[in-house]
Amino acid sequence: MISRPQNLPKTILSNNAELVLSKRYYHKDNDGKIIETATDLFWRVASAIAKEEEKYPKSSWKAQALAERFYEIMSNGYFLPNSPTLMNAGSPLGQLSACFVLPVGDSIEEIFDAIKYAAMIHKSGGGTGFSFSNIRSKDSRVGTTGGVASGPVSFLRIFNTATEQIKQGGTRRGANMGILRVDHPDILDFIKAKEQEGEFINFNLSVALTEKFMESVEKAEDYNLIDPHSGAIKGSLNAKEVFDLLVNKAWISGDPGIIFLDRINRDNPTPNQGTMESTNPCGEQPLLPFEACNLGSINLSKFVLNNHSEEKTDSINWNLLKEVIHSAIRFLDNVIDASKFPLDKIADKVRMNRKIGLGVMGFADMLFALEIAYDSEEAQKLAEKIMEFIQTEGRNASNILAEERGAFPAFGESIYKEGKPLRNATITTIAPTGTLSIIAGCSSGVEPIFALAFARNVMDGDRLVEINPYFEQALKNANLYNEEIMEAITNIGSIANFDFLPDHLREIYVTAMDISAEAHLRMQAAFQKYTDNAVSKTVNLPNNATIQDIDHIYKLAYTLGCKGVTVYRDGSKSGQVLTTGEKNKEDANQTTSSISSVVRQRPEIVNGFTQKVKTGLGVLYLTVNEIEGQPFEVFTTIGKSGRSITAKAEAIGRLVSLCFRSGVPVRDVVQQLKGIGGEHPVFQKKGILLSIPDAIAWVLENRYLKGEAPVLATKDQDLQNPACPECGSEMTFQEGCHICQNCGYSRCG
Repeated sequence: MISRPQNLPKTILSNNAELVLSKRYYHKDNDGKIIETATDLFWRVASAIAKEEEKYPKSSWKAQALAERFYEIMSNGYFLPNSPTLMNAGSPLGQLSACFVLPVGDSIEEIFDAIKYAAMIHKSGGGTGFSFSNIRSKDSRVGTTGGVASGPVSFLRIFNTATEQIKQGGTRRGANMGILRVDHPDILDFIKAKEQEGEFINFNLSVALTEKFMESVEKAEDYNLIDPHSGAIKGSLNAKEVFDLLVNKAWISGDPGIIFLDRINRDNPTPNQGTMESTNPCGEQPLLPFEACNLGSINLSKFVLNNHSEEKTDSINWNLLKEVIHSAIRFLDNVIDASKFPLDKIADKVRMNRKIGLGVMGFADMLFALEIAYDSEEAQKLAEKIMEFIQTEGRNASNILAEERGAFPAFGESIYKEGKPLRNATITTIAPTGTLSIIAGCSSGVEPIFALAFARNVMDGDRLVEINPYFEQALKNANLYNEEIMEAITNIGSIANFDFLPDHLREIYVTAMDISAEAHLRMQAAFQKYTDNAVSKTVNLPNNATIQDIDHIYKLAYTLGCKGVTVYRDGSKSGQVLTTGEKNKEDANQTTSSISSVVRQRPEIVNGFTQKVKTGLGVLYLTVNEIEGQPFEVFTTIGKSGRSITAKAEAIGRLVSLCFRSGVPVRDVVQQLKGIGGEHPVFQKKGILLSIPDAIAWVLENRYLKGEAPVLATKDQDLQNPACPECGSEMTFQEGCHICQNCGYSRCG
């Protein structure tokens, strides 16, 4: 019997963590009223999972003491399990796993069974992965009816529609991974499936590449397409042309991603039970059909000592990390026993192999604390050392459990059969931690941070600026912290171009978009080296990245031993799809006509002023002419600059003039120009001016908007990530999914 201690330490979390917990995790009564606190939640989970210890008389732990230990590591932010465990442990639903893979056969019965099973999983809070590679290609003959098959992409659409109708347990939206082998006859249709934005929004798509295909790419050779129904060759394609199409589509939208199927199956711990064909929605957990996996993450930022040793690894509390690893492995193994699975087939498969996935979060914060640059070789070596330690101690912990409870039932036919017994077929996975990292108050997974400071939308429309605490302290230590600098950083998120700041700050405090694509990928490879399953990581690229950049990343991922790769070019998923046709031409003509009709003609004489403003590209002389006290036209002259800068300044002036002469309010113009970053920001007497557009906005705001609420800088909508459907904040693309840093909403559940 486990009883709640009277002196249970209270859990104290940030306001944003409380917001996320209240929206998605806290239990509620029938009227929707929250009936628990963070302390209640962590004790509910800890006691429910520790109770499973009573099944094992040889255990080195008593259930009561273990419950208190589990509460300690969760409430102190050392470790958190995946979301379904936090939501459902100790509840009647009791479904605690995040990842499932379901088989999709070639018959109508098998296909719709998969849809039914997926609906059950989504309703219980899980995500699903499917391989559509077994479905015969479109236009193939169907023997039982004499008709022709519609192909895997058509059935993918049905799966997507079904997911749209199911809200996961009232808390999470359904999320899926769809995979097709590169040698399937319908591969080109699959690669192009997301050409129109908004298609298959409930699916991440990945193409399963084989080593034979990659060899053919290098030689620009043709490769065979195989009919999955008959096994016969059904045509061929040029491998390089298919690879180029994959790269092109990834450049346009990030979809589809790629996985390396042969590499995944080389690490299949139980090959006698079948071949791995698919992964979970974010790609980090390859699984056999009907397998599920429960995941958890250790917050690395909690294990940095304050001794600031020259040898950075001496500043890591390895002993405490070891203790937490062993507790986390025991926790995750108990979750398997505590979980109520939606299908008996899944329960049987899970308990046959007992796969778990222990990963990390807070890695970027750890690097900040140790003053190591994310994009350095030192950081990659640290990643390898930490993950090797977690994998080694994780297997030691699994071995202890095997001695107490027995090895996983399939151990005798596994790749480990000659070694010491293990309780779990896999131990480590680097999973996404979007909402978990908000609860823990740390950086997400193994990703770099996305912004050093950013504005959050809170209750009643207030704007709350959040600053990375390590960066904030570094600025204060350097006597550089002030409101002007923080406002500028909040507008941009990065200090990469703030050359008035010390070099060591700009080298250490980097964000995702400051880091080269290759550095992103090499960090993924460093963690993959000692991870049983795979690594959820996004290779972020600037908007101006080329198709050749993505080609290089895909090939390098294969060379470095990654099991897959997801790239995301900034803004590539948010642009409006262009259409053509006579209707659009008519609309365009009407729009042009209506604009020209409201542009006011310039009078013979106008009065105005000229203001001198220092910018990083020279002194800007801004002339503003007025009519009735309001700006009518703008002229810009930039001194000591090349013709290119002069031309850009003139172009900005002409466009701003057109806006004013067309009746656009000053505030709207300022909002569009304010906060645009440049290569050489400079201090001005009233703050930092980031660029020529920012300088124009500063003059206009100070002249015409004094006494009004400050204008908030707006990013260019064409390069902006999608808005969160729940709170309206901008979402970031990381770990293979769009995630809201404001309220924790995730498109991947």
